[in-house]
Amino acid sequence: MSRPIIEISNLVKRYEMGDEEVYALRDVSLTIGTNEYVAIMGPSGSGKSTLMNMLGCLDTPSSGTYLFNGENVREMDDDDLAEIRNREIGFVFQTFNLLPRATALQNVELPLVYSGSSKEERRRRAEDALTRVQLADRMTHRPNELSGGQRQRVAIARAIVTAPSIILADEPTGNLDTKTGHDIMALFRELWQAGNTVILVTHEEDIARHAMRIIRLRDGRIESDTTNPDA
Repeated sequence: MSRPIIEISNLVKRYEMGDEEVYALRDVSLTIGTNEYVAIMGPSGSGKSTLMNMLGCLDTPSSGTYLFNGENVREMDDDDLAEIRNREIGFVFQTFNLLPRATALQNVELPLVYSGSSKEERRRRAEDALTRVQLADRMTHRPNELSGGQRQRVAIARAIVTAPSIILADEPTGNLDTKTGHDIMALFRELWQAGNTVILVTHEEDIARHAMRIIRLRDGRIESDTTNPDA
């Protein structure tokens, strides 16, 4: 395996529900290297959304260890976690999460505003990102002027504009028709082949089969972790 970017050991996430404890993750251990393409699968309630929140530094574990690029996530405060999310992780969501009144270019520039980049650099990098996702001719369009597939491409451009360590995609084809979904998955493959680490969370077998490695969760535990022979 290439250099580890994510190292998780004996990860546990539990919630207090009145007098009882509910475990969302139980003793999860895994390592993901740079430039891997991984799908995380599991039925509803399996813990995959909780694991995604952990990987994305949106939540912290109850116990266990999570090293991101060698840094211990459990020891980070909220500001540290926010910096990791903004600098190192590009998020792609099922619902696109675009600003409706902003153009595609303005939506893609947004993460760079938080990082303090100059106006000229923001524009240049956003234009480059939109060109990478084949939307060079749609930069001034607003979300309601774009198809679902084009809106997801804008979201992917926004995810890659900061040159993150990983792209974390949560059900990225969930709101798309089959053909458009496969077009988006082809784009993820291109990003992976260009050197990005891609982590895909899905419950759909045909979407997971695009990844090189498939991790299956059940009842908060890893049920299997296999190389995908069909990819």
